[in-house]
Amino acid sequence: MAGRKDTRGAPLWMAALVLLLAALALSLLAAVTIGSTDIPISDVYHVIFYKLFGAGDPAWGEGNLFRAVWFLRLPRLILAAGIGVSLSVCGVVMQAVVKNPLADPYVLGISSGASLGATLAIMVGVGTAFGANSIGIMAFLGAFGVSLLVVGLANVGSRANSVKLLLAGMAVSSVCSAFSNFIVYTAHDREGMQTVTYWMMGSLAGATWEGDVAVLLVALLGAGFFWTQHRNLNLMLLGDESAITLGTDLHRWRQLYLLVSAAMVGFAVYSAGMIGFVGLVVPHVVRMIFGTDHKKLIPLCALSGAVFLVWADVACRVIIPGTELPIGILTSMIGAPCFIYLMARKKYGFGGGG
Repeated sequence: MAGRKDTRGAPLWMAALVLLLAALALSLLAAVTIGSTDIPISDVYHVIFYKLFGAGDPAWGEGNLFRAVWFLRLPRLILAAGIGVSLSVCGVVMQAVVKNPLADPYVLGISSGASLGATLAIMVGVGTAFGANSIGIMAFLGAFGVSLLVVGLANVGSRANSVKLLLAGMAVSSVCSAFSNFIVYTAHDREGMQTVTYWMMGSLAGATWEGDVAVLLVALLGAGFFWTQHRNLNLMLLGDESAITLGTDLHRWRQLYLLVSAAMVGFAVYSAGMIGFVGLVVPHVVRMIFGTDHKKLIPLCALSGAVFLVWADVACRVIIPGTELPIGILTSMIGAPCFIYLMARKKYGFGGGG
């Protein structure tokens, strides 16, 4: 399942990994200086160095400048990186689980489940016991609950396989979307409809350091777990029969991967709403360059997704003066044309560059 040996060997992908790590660090350092309000670069770094190392004038640790840099810009950039990791890695995994290069983290109904959970919280008031975080928590529970339902349905009658998972996901997604639309249509709540619509567009404006820690922890643990599973993910592209002849039964692994992916996407949805195309386009681009070996794909996609979403957030804050463009709109505007271009440029599948 590995790519061509002469152009895709370990030195190349490891060098790319180092470059992407450097690109992510530089992106975070550069992006924090960019925003709707002009802040001198030196002031930004004075605030950061004082907060991290206690160096400099104590005045850098207070005031509007400090709050803008430390509590607004940095948390949302860290959140963008964490969500980029989660969505990109889950995209790779979902494409292997269902053996479909057009899959993304939402293909198995996760998106519609999250949408239904958020709609219930906003329009009906379900989950009010969770307080101010009720929308995000209900979205997470909806995504995770739908994933459990998809796994259960795929196992009805016979053991789940990639085709049954895909069909079950499509069916459950349609049901969830229908119920969400029914609730919105019958609620007669104009303000609630606007809230649902805005949440579905995605936003990083609600980022906090506490939330970032949770998202980053889940993203890094999930990415690390899937990196250890690269052999099974490669076998999934061969099919269940071939995997069994090689001594591996993928049935339980496929279900476990789906649930872990749902948790990762659920935390991303909980923090920022719906952000599409990251898990679809990033794995496509990386796979076309480096081949289909998941030992390479997982870390490269994680870092590529993080860098991409950091700069997408910057663009959302500056592209329209005086307001913020929802990040889900921007990722769709970028992702859809790029995906169409990639599909038109060559016939594309799991063969990477071949």
